[in-house]
Amino acid sequence: MKKKFLIVLANYYKEIGDGLLKSAMNNIPKSSQVKIIKVPGVFEIPITISKNIKKFDAFLALGCVIKGETPHFDFISQASTNAIMELSIKKKKPIGNGIITCFNMKQARARKNKGAEAAIAAVSILTQK
Repeated sequence: MKKKFLIVLANYYKEIGDGLLKSAMNNIPKSSQVKIIKVPGVFEIPITISKNIKKFDAFLALGCVIKGETPHFDFISQASTNAIMELSIKKKKPIGNGIITCFNMKQARARKNKGAEAAIAAVSILTQK
């Protein structure tokens, strides 16, 4: 049976987002149907998944948050992670969390292949019996 994946990509850091997306796509089964929705930032990822939760079998949340001079980093990272986990448990749907949190752009560039891990995790849960 062909599985349907929704990838929600926060494109605030385009270079990082492109890397996360490419690495994720390389780890989703070729027979799958994939839709990609781009959103401005990671805070918009959970609501986008929520609005589409009934239409897809699995989801990937991809994006990057880089620490700045204010506590905004902590709030956004925690809120996004909590919302994604709550959605996944409540709706019993796998959501691979590929939102990377970094202290600087150098760290983000080094981790832009982490989308693969989110995809592998979602596929793993989706194929469990």
